Amino acid sequence: MKYASQAVAKPYFVFAMLLFLGQIVFGLVLGTQYIIGDFLFPEIPFNVARMVHTNLLIVWLLFGFMGATYYLVPEECQTELYSPKLAWVLFWLFAVAGVLTILGYLLVPYARLAELTGNELLPTMGREFLEQPTITKIGIVIVCLGFIFNVGMTILRGRKTVINMVLITGLIGLALFFLFAFYNPVSLVLDKYFWWWVVHLWVEGVWELILGSILAFIFIKTTGVDREVVEKWLYLIIAMALISGILGTGHHYFFIGAPSYWLWIGSIFSAVEPLPFFMMVVFALSMLRQRRRVHPNKAAITWATGCTIMAFLGAGVWGFLHTLAPVNYYTHGSQLTAAHGHLAFFGAYVMIVLAIISYAWPLLHGKECNSPVAQRLEIASCWTMCISMLMITFLLTAAGVVQVKLQRLPEADQALSFMATQAAIEGVYWARLVFGVLFGLGLLMYLASFWLARRTREQVPALDSRA
Repeated sequence: MKYASQAVAKPYFVFAMLLFLGQIVFGLVLGTQYIIGDFLFPEIPFNVARMVHTNLLIVWLLFGFMGATYYLVPEECQTELYSPKLAWVLFWLFAVAGVLTILGYLLVPYARLAELTGNELLPTMGREFLEQPTITKIGIVIVCLGFIFNVGMTILRGRKTVINMVLITGLIGLALFFLFAFYNPVSLVLDKYFWWWVVHLWVEGVWELILGSILAFIFIKTTGVDREVVEKWLYLIIAMALISGILGTGHHYFFIGAPSYWLWIGSIFSAVEPLPFFMMVVFALSMLRQRRRVHPNKAAITWATGCTIMAFLGAGVWGFLHTLAPVNYYTHGSQLTAAHGHLAFFGAYVMIVLAIISYAWPLLHGKECNSPVAQRLEIASCWTMCISMLMITFLLTAAGVVQVKLQRLPEADQALSFMATQAAIEGVYWARLVFGVLFGLGLLMYLASFWLARRTREQVPALDSRA
């Protein structure tokens, strides 16, 4: 750790991992409820479990991005963070608001929660992924503004690099597009149209800038390749991500009542969306081939390299599989969508957060890397989670194909109902649950590797001050 203020990343990383653990627990509850419909009912209904599962995913990734930013920006700017105290205040504000929101989902009926939090004054609740009470959304805006102010002031008074410029651009975009969560028009078409400005333009737009900048930072630090080479790659990747991602929003406009030209725009540009992810794979392999040093943190390199491959498969290949309008007509909202969503989120965003934690955590504790035995366990956890997620994706893909065959392709009088179709693919859901448990085991192995690292600190080589 070169700058003392980088230490504020620690609570963000720790809290992110706690929420990640909670997300997997609720994912397993959901997986069980797909098979045993009244599992934990009425204490945790399916809709509540799903809401908690998806909200935890978003919130813990945001904590991970914030921790990554607080770690890498001081090093990139070659100066201390503008205000570590503000970073701590925002951490507690965000953490308390997040915990209260999750408890509200679990302990209070959703309609009553809306009443208690004043949703009638500024209605924003009741939409998928944007279920948070209005007061929580206002809190998120306050946290985002304080966070961007803190990071922006640090960049202004320090060195400007392509990495921190791309990162701050992504963070500002994240905050700006979240403002559309407050726009809740009466027209359902308008509602869905702008709802995607939050959901799609986050994960297939500005989040990719954050992903690219963190990835570039890790490879500069671990390979010793010239910054100029890495920055050229970063320019190419983010340019392709924005060109394809912004107009690629159109693949969500196919059947919501938007003009028909979106069928062409959405199909063409979303078909290009795999390219930036493919470029990330080439970038990662190129960096490893050109590296000038052998970094001892093999676990971090494994996560970073694996991130590019899994992101290409999940966001690129599985996204392309059903992004063309004639195909999407049958697959929209089926388990194929779930397959794409699981692998894309895991590959692109979960793995990059795990990669930066893997890289930064030992340095935050005065070591260049964790001990060899801890790294072996961590790399095993990477393989366990990747294989489990791939199997979950394959199984959900098979479930989606069967769903389309039984429910979507036949004429209305011959098609099975939704529930009858779900019953027909129950065996697939059992297998999915098994690999969900295995994925959870992989996460426990990842967390255990840091506990093991603490107990085997004496095996770690001395910290290289150039790292």
